[in-house]
Amino acid sequence: MNTYLLLKWLHILSANVLFGTGIGIAFFKWITDRSGDVRAIRIVTERTVMADWIFTTPAVILQPVTGLILVYLAGYPLSSGWLSYALLLYLFAGFCWLPVVALQIKMRNLARVADQGNTPLPGQYWRYARIWFWLGVPAFIALLGVYWLMVFKPTF
Repeated sequence: MNTYLLLKWLHILSANVLFGTGIGIAFFKWITDRSGDVRAIRIVTERTVMADWIFTTPAVILQPVTGLILVYLAGYPLSSGWLSYALLLYLFAGFCWLPVVALQIKMRNLARVADQGNTPLPGQYWRYARIWFWLGVPAFIALLGVYWLMVFKPTF
């Protein structure tokens, strides 16, 4: 089997898992938060944290590993315009994602306490949810940019 094509397949697959899981998780968490149903919010937030560990984290790791090996095998210099921009956008998305994961864990814990006590979610939950949402927007846009750069490979 061709090593380059296998790595390329893993790279594309992990990109799709990263993007698809990210947008799917974000949608279901955001729409469930809008319901105001504390039990549903707790369950979805718990599953959000779990899905990030099972799917998103391995994809986040696999992306740069396979990407850098592909770059080496294809002979692209790391300083080529499209590649350096893709790396910067990927790092930017990662810097948005790391606090998102921490916020999800904090929101999960707050939702558990509220659900167990049969009380409304505290204001802190909603503050975290707003920050979580607004960190997700630029991360999403950055990953769209990475996809565009990987497909079109413009010369700068």
